[in-house]
Amino acid sequence: MSRLTARFVGNERPRVRTPLRAASRLWVVAAALALAAVPALATTYKWTDANGRVTYSDQPPPGNVKVESIAAPPPPANPNAAKELASKEAELQQTKLQRAEEEAKATKARLEANKKREQCDNARGQMIMLQSDQIPLYRSNDKGQQVYMDDAARRREQEQLGSWIRENCSA
Repeated sequence: MSRLTARFVGNERPRVRTPLRAASRLWVVAAALALAAVPALATTYKWTDANGRVTYSDQPPPGNVKVESIAAPPPPANPNAAKELASKEAELQQTKLQRAEEEAKATKARLEANKKREQCDNARGQMIMLQSDQIPLYRSNDKGQQVYMDDAARRREQEQLGSWIRENCSA
């Protein structure tokens, strides 16, 4: 008989169990146990065969044998079990929605932070270019023509860009 083993190749990783998966598996197990308990509610028969062996079955024995009928188990101790199960399921759904909302907020905040960091990097790069006197800089005027930036225009642009960086970029 051959034995199967799992090996991880390359970037494959073992699956991580999350609380949500564990909860859904718990519900599946609970449902399976509930379904397995349904046949237990049926009548159970007990008899002794010709060899002296005691036999239990959910079907009566064939032939003329003395049969003892065993009563079904008592009803569950908690009559509100269905209501409690429904409320726990509603709680689980509510928790799932809250987690989804939190994830969406975190994703939005992360995207905004990345955008701001990119804007700050661009502004710092522009500041370096403005501070370098060896690089000639040009602006487009209203007519779309390129106009050379003189030292006064560079200083004004540096002041504006510097104040924007101080207001919007930390560190």
